[in-house]
Amino acid sequence: MGETAADFLCERLLEWGIETVYGFPGDGINGILGALRRTDGRLRFVQTRHEEMASFMACGHAKFTGEVAVCMATSGPGAIHLLNGLYDAKLDHQPVVAIVGQTFVRALGGDFQQEVNLLQLYSDVASAFVQQVNDPSAMRHDLDRAMRIARAERTVTALIIPADVQDMPAVREQPKKTHTVHSGVGYWQPRLIPTTGQLREAADILNAGSRVAMLVGQGANHATDEVLAVADTLGAGVAKALLGKAAVPDDVAYVTGSIGLLGTKPSWDMMQEADTLLMVGTSFPYSEFLPSEGKAKAVQIDVSPRMLSIRYPMDLALAGDARDTLAELLPLLHRKEDRSWQDRIAEGVSAWWQLMDDRAAPSELNGRLRPQALFASLSRHLPDDAILSSDSGSAANWFARQVRIRRGMKASLSGNLATMVPGVPYAIGAKFAFPDRVAVAMVGDGAMQMGGMAEMLTAAKYHRSWSDPRLVVLVLNNEDLNQVTWEQRAMEGDPRFDASQSIPAVNYAQYAQMIGLEGIRVERPEDIDPAWERAFATDKPVIIDAVTTADEPPIPPHVTFEQARALMTSVAAAPQKGWRGALEGFREMVQEFVPGR
Repeated sequence: MGETAADFLCERLLEWGIETVYGFPGDGINGILGALRRTDGRLRFVQTRHEEMASFMACGHAKFTGEVAVCMATSGPGAIHLLNGLYDAKLDHQPVVAIVGQTFVRALGGDFQQEVNLLQLYSDVASAFVQQVNDPSAMRHDLDRAMRIARAERTVTALIIPADVQDMPAVREQPKKTHTVHSGVGYWQPRLIPTTGQLREAADILNAGSRVAMLVGQGANHATDEVLAVADTLGAGVAKALLGKAAVPDDVAYVTGSIGLLGTKPSWDMMQEADTLLMVGTSFPYSEFLPSEGKAKAVQIDVSPRMLSIRYPMDLALAGDARDTLAELLPLLHRKEDRSWQDRIAEGVSAWWQLMDDRAAPSELNGRLRPQALFASLSRHLPDDAILSSDSGSAANWFARQVRIRRGMKASLSGNLATMVPGVPYAIGAKFAFPDRVAVAMVGDGAMQMGGMAEMLTAAKYHRSWSDPRLVVLVLNNEDLNQVTWEQRAMEGDPRFDASQSIPAVNYAQYAQMIGLEGIRVERPEDIDPAWERAFATDKPVIIDAVTTADEPPIPPHVTFEQARALMTSVAAAPQKGWRGALEGFREMVQEFVPGR
């Protein structure tokens, strides 16, 4: 057999610098699978347990590397399964290319087995670019455009390749005539900065402020030095959207930590008192945690013009790369001699961390571990270059508040989609992107049962190929879909609904051992530190099975009267199913107002 269109596809991916494809096989992509085999390992196929996990791994890979990642699935059901992870990538602005099979071109329109209108199905998630390759001569420019658009617009693109086209002879170059397309490999990142006049106007606004608050997101992950230099010059505090948790380290005195429902009180206090707001690389959606409209002058910097001035009415909204724009802005800023605002922020941050340390003291509630201690201990034991992922749910609360990021770390979770399940596949994607670094996933038992347990089989299959085989998964084993349980109480005033919230009891440590990995069961406070020490000393993936309480409430930094009333209503309706958590929540709220904090 000569070179097929699928062979050309694989070689072109290699030319684009792609080394890993995440996916699951099926006869709709048999031609591509054969071509992957013929690359002799130059283009690695990572076989996941489910196509959804392939797209999550690709999203995590893109988040942690900043480069285009590729996932693959067969026609029909396989292509459908990719969608959740692809929407995760789209909503968090990550460059992912999906390659999916389709029935034979000659059968299209005939209601053939596994025939799904994939162009229509993918028209939203891959709205930037989705094409069906009906002729081998179109493979080159369709792939080139999918790769380039995904990278340039930081979004999802898709190629649909019918099974018969995959096995047709390759056409490397179309003849030079009318109605032909001649594309090339490569993407050259432009330097995107505002005009000089816009930078001066931004500097005037920021220089005039006496209480400047910065909010940074994942768009500032590559601009740590510039963010800190601007904050130092302006005497500002820096809050972080959760996707930007690794943008600046938490050991800087004026970094207030996370903001929003999972955020800190110093972030809330700073935003309520600020007279000037500078948002950098974030689409943080919860406007109630920002200054009241009209109370603060506001400047925004974002690489995507479509994301400007949609969270807060900006006085000036600048389209530009975070690092380059801040670097150009910095010489125009006047160093504020009055440091009282920043000093007050730093005092609040110090008090907050002391409160978090108090709450993280190893202890039990209802005979089960409080989760804070697990995350605080993890924070102390983390290697300097660790890559962290968290799942959606209550695990994200403690990840946001208790884990202190240091320089060199990477961290992410599902931000705008806030979907369950990505915690484990993100960590596995991190291991393929950076096989010499430790990856840690923090997940709830609901997410672990939904897909994490299956993907630990993927870790078991591949961990010997990683130069550092350490991948650690912390499971909060509370037998409850805990985040929703608390949302039912605080938002709806309803007591816990056992039929929806209770999940099966599983010994995750025994499961890990059964599949050849390390399993560590943590049931007592004194077991916590030794568990992390043992996990990071083990030469294989580890599941830490932490038996935690479902009664520890994830209290937001500012509780409204309506939320408090709803919580009390839910407890009154079924006191045996919530009074301990309500009492604990009241105790924690009171602690925040103790003098000296």
